[in-house]
Amino acid sequence: MTSKRYFTLVMVLGALTALAPFSIDMYLPGFPDIAKSLHTTTERVALSLSSFFIGISAGQLLYGPLLDKYGRKRPLYFGLALYIVSSLACYYSDSIEMLIATRFFQALGSCAATVASIAMVRDLFPVKDNAKVFALLILILGASPMIAPTVGGYITTNFSWHIIFLILAGLSVLITLAVIFLLPESFRPDPHYSLKPKPIINGFLTVLKEPQFYTYAIAGGIAFSGLFAYVSASPLVFMDVFKVSGKVYGWIFALLSVGFIGSSQLNSALIKRFDSRQVVNAALIIMVSASALFVVAASQDWLGLAGTIAMTFIVLCCVGLISPNTSALCLAPFEKNAGSASALMGAFQMSVGSLVSIGVSMFTAQSAVPMALLMLAASGLGLIVLLIGKRNIKKPVKAADAGFVAH
Repeated sequence: MTSKRYFTLVMVLGALTALAPFSIDMYLPGFPDIAKSLHTTTERVALSLSSFFIGISAGQLLYGPLLDKYGRKRPLYFGLALYIVSSLACYYSDSIEMLIATRFFQALGSCAATVASIAMVRDLFPVKDNAKVFALLILILGASPMIAPTVGGYITTNFSWHIIFLILAGLSVLITLAVIFLLPESFRPDPHYSLKPKPIINGFLTVLKEPQFYTYAIAGGIAFSGLFAYVSASPLVFMDVFKVSGKVYGWIFALLSVGFIGSSQLNSALIKRFDSRQVVNAALIIMVSASALFVVAASQDWLGLAGTIAMTFIVLCCVGLISPNTSALCLAPFEKNAGSASALMGAFQMSVGSLVSIGVSMFTAQSAVPMALLMLAASGLGLIVLLIGKRNIKKPVKAADAGFVAH
């Protein structure tokens, strides 16, 4: 594969991977304006974020079998078309109920891009390059929290929050064109693959019976929900509690994303010296400690705006180390069922994330304590699951053995 071709594939797959996060991050600064426009509260607006997470959770399980049955591109086209239509419906939303519903369908469309892009990494690149490609995708993914909230803040301030969804529809059109002309079909459709419930369930059960998969999928998914706690609660914490403007919030969000993205890139260097399992263990222990300190400091009012940003930054750094390693370890035992494994892993992450975001919407924003408590719960439960689950892994498949190591 030529370097130009390699670059093109990574960029298109990166754009697909970033579609869902961009859809989340870009409208966050508009929460207060959306609440005012739709005559509701910021907490109820947060339910539109919860419905998005629920849509992604359900959609991942739907698209996994479709990608294995019809190849990668046909289900991807359907998902992108659904995303475009739903984004336009969000643009025309005139009630919070309509926005919550249309965000659900927007998520169903976006998760086709997420599942397909992960599966296509396994299809298009040598296994020895998989972790390197995943790291590059995370780097592209980092453009979302660095760019989207800042842009969303300026759009909301100078125009209207509705315009955000019009822009998202336009971006998805461009991504669709890139998929058509630049991305090859990477998986031959399997006419023998059954879409009847029983074979699909059996396929998922085959994946779920693998101890290495369920241990790292559950532990990683729960720990990853710490990121969802931050994403869901940050508009309330920074704009309602600390009274920063939408523009300033966008810059804070961009700054904090450096922690998540920077640590995920540091991981490429760490796994040259340490096993992925060692990195996950250490990062989870640090995340638990930092979250506990965050809870205590926030409850005692020891933290101002700067202190809250600093503590959140540390926790997000830990999540950035945990996520790529647990993903690699989850998928390491699989080749044939990579699509189903990817879908299950993503579905679990988003299911936990949706529960966390719903939990955030139930709190009245008075301090950063609820966000810190959710981060502590995520890291603590993730560590417990990891310690218990590792006992059932008799013959661990290292990420390096499956090719998930950066070179």
